[in-house]
Amino acid sequence: MNKHEVFFAVGPTFFLGDLGGLNKEGTQKSIVDLDFSSTRIGGGLGYRFRFHPRWATSTQLYFALVDGKDSNTDEIIRRSRNLSFRSPILELSQRLELIILANEKVGARYNIRGLKGMRPRADVLYVFSGISGFYYNPQTQINGKWTNLRPLRTEGQGLPGGADEYGMFSLAIPFGVGFKFGIGQFWRLGMEISYNKTFTDYIDDVSTVYYSPSTLASEVGSDAVYAANPAIENHSWFGEGMQRGNSEDKDAYLFANIVLTRNITYPKPKRGSRVKWKGRTKF
Repeated sequence: MNKHEVFFAVGPTFFLGDLGGLNKEGTQKSIVDLDFSSTRIGGGLGYRFRFHPRWATSTQLYFALVDGKDSNTDEIIRRSRNLSFRSPILELSQRLELIILANEKVGARYNIRGLKGMRPRADVLYVFSGISGFYYNPQTQINGKWTNLRPLRTEGQGLPGGADEYGMFSLAIPFGVGFKFGIGQFWRLGMEISYNKTFTDYIDDVSTVYYSPSTLASEVGSDAVYAANPAIENHSWFGEGMQRGNSEDKDAYLFANIVLTRNITYPKPKRGSRVKWKGRTKF
């Protein structure tokens, strides 16, 4: 009875990478290092096909913004490093959902005054995983203007002795849990949390070590020198060849959405439409 559904999602987004974080050293980009002051918003829509009482697959298109700032933390190394970024995330995902708890009942067909009938129920708890592809484009502010970071080659990407170049598309593995309950004959409302582990470490343009500022100045320009190392104190900690990010663990992002679902398996009958029963026409 809920074989085909469309859904709409909106909620806060969180970045888990080399930038921002709590007032301590980074914790391998995990959810215990969430920087709530960098919360942004995202939203999307999708289609779900339930091919088994316990299994469903869903396709979702989602747009979000993610953000990270070293200035949000009091941890001395991060604050002194003073890196910052923002990036759009445009994601297309394909997920497989396992329904671990379902309380679904049709209920009475007609609502007759004074007659108590069984109420419809549509409560579902599920977990999911899958694969997603997404576009990203890290930016930072230089002289009050948002500037794309990828062309600035801040870690010497593509330059002699520098890091490898990175693209603007990557893959991610989503892991999540959701719950929804019926709010009408055809609608459900719920909450869904999705942790998305990516295959790139450059959503925030930070991964390896500091590159030669003189080479950046000559090959790219002064904006690249500033974006690569805008340290505000303890400058001796951030020289050429010193650690800028942690390349041992890839970036991640987290979505926490309110989800509105519409059952499109059966069209809602129109009021006043004819219904044929046992060869007779009823109105």
